[in-house]
Amino acid sequence: MSETRRRHLEAISPVPAILAGIVSVQAGAALAKGLFPALGPIGTVGLRVALSAIMLLVAFRPGLRRITAAQWRAVIPYGLVLGTMNILFYLSLSRIPLGVAVTVEFVGPLAVAVFGSRRAVDMAWVVLVAAGIALITPWSGGGADALGVLLALAAGACWAAYILLGGRLSRIMAGGASVATGMLIASFVALPAAIATGGFARLTLLLFVAGIGVALLSSAIPYTLEMIALNRLPARTFGILMSLEPAVAALVGLVFLHELLSVRQWLAVALIIAASTGSTLTSRRPAPLVGGEAGEGWQGG
Repeated sequence: MSETRRRHLEAISPVPAILAGIVSVQAGAALAKGLFPALGPIGTVGLRVALSAIMLLVAFRPGLRRITAAQWRAVIPYGLVLGTMNILFYLSLSRIPLGVAVTVEFVGPLAVAVFGSRRAVDMAWVVLVAAGIALITPWSGGGADALGVLLALAAGACWAAYILLGGRLSRIMAGGASVATGMLIASFVALPAAIATGGFARLTLLLFVAGIGVALLSSAIPYTLEMIALNRLPARTFGILMSLEPAVAALVGLVFLHELLSVRQWLAVALIIAASTGSTLTSRRPAPLVGGEAGEGWQGG
C-alpha cells in the first residue's frame, strides 16, 4: 500500500468507517438478492466469491508458494467453511427477508461469545437469543419460511466455526494474506456448486458487472473499512457497533428490496441486538473478530 493511500485511509474516522462497512455488506447482499432470478442463489454465490477472491489476491498478494504446510492446514478448513457459509446464507436469503436472515445468522457469533460460560448474565443473553428466534419461527406465528430459518441457522453455525478457525489462523498468518487465501479456497467450494447447478447459464455482461458490484460491496470495501476501525477502536466498541448489523440489514431490505418485517420480526431483531450488545459489554475477553456474510472482516452475509 502506498504511503499516500495509507494517509488517506488514516484520515477516515473509525466509527463512520465501521458503520459504512456494515451498510456496504448489507447493500451487497441486497444487490446479490436482485441477481437471484437470473443466476439463482448458488450461481450468485459462485460469481461473488470468485470475483472477491481475485480482488483480494490482487490487493494482498499472499505469495501462495511461500505458504507453509502448517498455514495450509489452517487456511484450507477456514476457506471451506467460508465458502459453505456463503452458500447457506444466500440459500436462506432466497427464502426469507434479508433482515431475518442476518438476525438468525447472528446466533453463530453470539454462541461463540457465551459458549462454556456459567455466568448468569451470559445465560440471560442466551434467553434473549432464544426468545428472538422463537418470534421468527413459523410454528410460533412468526411467518418466516421454516427452511429459510434453518438454512440461516446453519450459516450461523458455519460463522461460529469460521470465528474459531480464523482465530487459529490469525496466529500463524497475516490478516490480508489469510483472507485472500481463504477466499481462494472458498471459491473451490462455490464455483463447482454454481457450475453444477447451472448458475452461470444465463450470465450476461450486465450481470457480470453487477457481480463485480456485489464483490466490491461485500468484500473489498467493508474489509478495508473494518481494518481502519480495528486499528483505532477498542475491541469492545467495535463489537457494540457490529451488533447493529441485523437492524441495518432489516433497513436495507426495506429500502432496496421492499421487504416489510412484521412487528414480531422487528422485536426479534431488537432482542438479538440486545443480546449481542450485552454480551459485548459484559464479556471478560475482547470482542471476537468475526466475519459476517462477507466472511472476511467481522460478515456475512
